[in-house]
Amino acid sequence: MTDVLIVDDDTHLLRALRINLTARGYTVVTAADGRTALRAAAERQPDVVVLDLGLPDLDGTDVITELRTFTQAPIIVLSARTDSGDKVQALDRGADDYVTKPFGVEELAARLRAAVRRATATVAGGEDMSLDAGNLTIDLGAKIVYRDGQQVRLTPTEWSILELLARNHGKLVSRSQLLHHIWGPAERKETSYLRVYLAQLRRKLEDDPAHPRHLVTEAGLGYRFRA
Repeated sequence: MTDVLIVDDDTHLLRALRINLTARGYTVVTAADGRTALRAAAERQPDVVVLDLGLPDLDGTDVITELRTFTQAPIIVLSARTDSGDKVQALDRGADDYVTKPFGVEELAARLRAAVRRATATVAGGEDMSLDAGNLTIDLGAKIVYRDGQQVRLTPTEWSILELLARNHGKLVSRSQLLHHIWGPAERKETSYLRVYLAQLRRKLEDDPAHPRHLVTEAGLGYRFRA
């Protein structure tokens, strides 16, 4: 069973999500504030975290930062904040997806399935291999990337993007292909998310993120990994 940690100070929402997700086969743990959430995450090591940004003790973005010091579990932000700056900040801190309140349980369940799939599945049909690209080594079988011999920690979504591009190195991967690969078959229009994630990957992997050598944008089309 998939363990889900849900963090929100709305007790009615916590109860409703616990009932609905438990009925769908998830094991659900809840927390009403950031510090409780961090303790629960450290103790339970959940498969995925659903996190509200507006917590009574800590800002949700700070909770994301702390979570990323000890877990690579997918983090889905659940928030009433609609400003694009809040979304970018959450994604930049290490979140994998962003659901705006109000939302439907079916939508959240779909996001959960996609998040777990990204974290556990390899790209179908590709052989496990190691790809060397300058000072980068991408071990597709072990799901690890090294830069100058040092392992680089990526979030599940960052890895999912890099993996698809690396398995298709030299080939153009369209934005629609990436969106489908990351979030599933449901149509998504948040192409700005891809720009955020590519910027994060470039900061972690490129010597000159402003002039990337490996993670190249093809204007109006998509992205290409060049070895």
